[in-house]
Order: sequence, then C-alpha cells, then structure tokens
Amino acid sequence: MNDESDSAPSTQHSGLDSGRIARNVREVLARISRAAIRAGRRPDTIRLIAVTKSVPAERIRPAVEAGARICGENRLQEALPKIEALGGHDLRWHFIGRLQRRKVKAVVGTFELIHSVDSVELAAEIDRRAGEAGLQQSVLLEINVGREATKTGFSPDEAANVVTVLDAMPNLAVRGLMAIPPPAPGADDARPYFQAMRELARSLASPHLHRVRMEELSMGMSRDFEAAVEEGATMVRIGTAIFGERRG
Repeated sequence: MNDESDSAPSTQHSGLDSGRIARNVREVLARISRAAIRAGRRPDTIRLIAVTKSVPAERIRPAVEAGARICGENRLQEALPKIEALGGHDLRWHFIGRLQRRKVKAVVGTFELIHSVDSVELAAEIDRRAGEAGLQQSVLLEINVGREATKTGFSPDEAANVVTVLDAMPNLAVRGLMAIPPPAPGADDARPYFQAMRELARSLASPHLHRVRMEELSMGMSRDFEAAVEEGATMVRIGTAIFGERRG
C-alpha cells in the first residue's frame, strides 16, 4: 500500500498549532458533508479516518476534540504508544499500512479494521491469529485499481475468486474494499477509478456469501476525497489536510 501517510519514519509534520488542527478537522468534515449532499447521500454515512502516522499523541488530541473519531496508522510500533496515550478518548483505530505477516498477531484485535489485506496468504494468517484470540477480525481488501506494478493489492479481475476463498475463513469478516488510484494532477482525474471501485463492490456483493460484505469503500485522500465521496466512498483517509505537510 502506498498511502499519503506512507513515508520514512524520520519524516515530521509541519508545526501546525492545536487551534489550526481543530479548524482543519471541522473544515474537512464540512467538505465531506457538502460532497455527500451534492451526491444525494447522507453525510453521516461517510467516516473520516484521520491519518496520524508521524503525528504525536498531543497533536492528535485537538483533532479528536474537534470531531475526529477514527485514527489510521501505518506502523504497529508507532501506533501502540498512541493508543495507550489516548485511551481515555472516544477513539477507534484502523490499520491502513502494509501489514507484514509476522506482525499480524499483534495487529489482530488491537485495530477495529485492517484496510490493507493484499493477499490470500495474509488473509489466512489474520484468520488464524483471530481464531487463536477468539475473535473475528474485520478487514478490507486492497484493490490495485490502476493495475500499477509498484503497488500491492488484488487486481479487479481476481477479486471475485478471492472473495469466495476468503468467505470460507471463519474468523475473517470482509467488510468491503480499499484502493488508492494512480497519482493524478487533479481530483477529477481520480474519479474514473473511484467509479470503477464502486462498480466492483456492487459486482462482488452476493447473498450467497456469509462473511463477505461490500458495505465499505475506503478511498479518497486529502487531494481527492470530495470526488471519492461523490462516487461512493464510505471512508476517506485524510492526513495532510488536517495535520499539514510533512517535512524531513
């Protein structure tokens, strides 16, 4: 996965103050709401995932106080101290980075949703570890919607076979799909990819599947999230538009 939050560990955000972070959250939520209304959708059906990689806990707090309720993290070792530090807040955590199989045990159950299941082997390991923990782990399937050689994820063509295989895994709950379109100069250039994801989700939905549901579409980032909402996103992953540009 190559999300907007995917950068070197030493990278830092620009030093926006708490007030600016809070205002940014409120503005992003307002833009999500307006985009939903333009598309004839209910604003409360779209959730903001605040991408908090490289953002310390004290700078996440003003975002939470301004209305961010879900944080997305790319790295387990960075996320765990933040989860502990912010434990008193009404906050949920999603894992949005590429997940190595050796770290699955620690991720399962710690994160409400894993956005980045990019292989059957990884899904099987999540299923196994969730079974050992006595729980069912919710996940999204990462789709390489642009068929880019530099990105991981299932191709749209193989998705139908994949969901059949994953539906047999008793401790895995597939909730939908995630994608990052190829880089584009403008938000509207990503729109065809968002439309393709919406149609793929529709094609995969089936009453014959027991543990696979196409309820969620995680797509859209700071540069294009309004177009994503207009095309059916239920989750948008926003880092820069809240916490500022990275440097370093």
